[in-house]
Amino acid sequence: MTGTPDGSSPVTAVAKAAGGVSRAGVIGISVGVLAAGAAAGVAIERLTVGRATRRRARAELDAGAPYGSLRGRPLTVAAPDGTELYVELDGTGWESGDEDQLTVVFCHGYCLNQDSWHFQRAALREGLRLVFWDQRSHGRSERSRSYLAGEPASIDQLGGDLEAVLDAVAPSGPLVLVGHSMGGMTVMALADRRPDLFRERVAGVALIGTLAGDWNEVSLGLPKAGAKLFKKVAPGVVRLLGRQVELVEATRRLGSEVAAVFYRRFSFGGKDVDPGVVRFAEQLLDATPIDVVAEFYPVFGAHEKYAALAAVRGLPALILAGTKDLLTPAAHSEAMAERLPEAELVVVEGAGHLVMLERPELVDHELAVLLRRAAAFCGAGEPPASVLDLA
Repeated sequence: MTGTPDGSSPVTAVAKAAGGVSRAGVIGISVGVLAAGAAAGVAIERLTVGRATRRRARAELDAGAPYGSLRGRPLTVAAPDGTELYVELDGTGWESGDEDQLTVVFCHGYCLNQDSWHFQRAALREGLRLVFWDQRSHGRSERSRSYLAGEPASIDQLGGDLEAVLDAVAPSGPLVLVGHSMGGMTVMALADRRPDLFRERVAGVALIGTLAGDWNEVSLGLPKAGAKLFKKVAPGVVRLLGRQVELVEATRRLGSEVAAVFYRRFSFGGKDVDPGVVRFAEQLLDATPIDVVAEFYPVFGAHEKYAALAAVRGLPALILAGTKDLLTPAAHSEAMAERLPEAELVVVEGAGHLVMLERPELVDHELAVLLRRAAAFCGAGEPPASVLDLA
């Protein structure tokens, strides 16, 4: 394992952070936590060589990259606690007014927002009804009112948010629910909350880079002992950082070179990812304040929805993961697939956690296949030609 600049191990750096650390320590921990994990396997020379060149390249990418620029019709939906959720309706399918056609709802992951579905939005908007939304406290949605009032966040609450979005924008007709990472957990929480909805209206489910439970067993790419120590101290570290917002945000900016390495390691599996896509992922992660990171980090250990998968059994389903995903390893997708024998399990060789950005053509294809199966399942007729071409 590569050490930190002061010669200590990444795990030691985490342990120090729990009791108060230097500015450099806060940088390392805040970045590691934002990546939901750890600092293993980083060569320190990568943080110093060519820094000016990388900064110039980032500026050029920021000026010209179109990623995240696609927009739909905006509206807000009130969550059960009154939190205003930002929603966009996209796709030309809304123009027909045909409520019997599929409505495809995309739920993004932790520390991201709806723009993380950029490629899927571009590929599927012709002829379909698409719904994108920012989970509470993320993106353009309002900061969680219940959390600010002292109530802890939960995945079950996110399931209630998804139900509110569906009630507001797609109260009837067949649904296909697509979730990545925390968004997949949100879909499972809705299944637990409303199994009747899955029986009556859900025609397909895609669970991408996610898990149904056992988060505390994920090693984050660390040796077993290191992972155990990290999981023990991380909740306290996260709470500490969440109370030092101004300091942590300042040190994150100062440590942007460090952050870029961590982001890449925990987002992508390959080295051949478009630099513009890598930079786009950095921007998404950087946009999430550290207190929002602290708000949601504790919920993953409590997430246990294997029983809720019973509501998905018998439906057209896609379970997809990358072999180099350090945050929601493919073994967890395989465990879900064992409980959903009708689901199509796709394990993408060499891909990381943000597989929908790293391998967009493959993910688009698999979603198109799912949409074709879902349309046949609910009798909605063939999807539009643009979707059939992808399938």
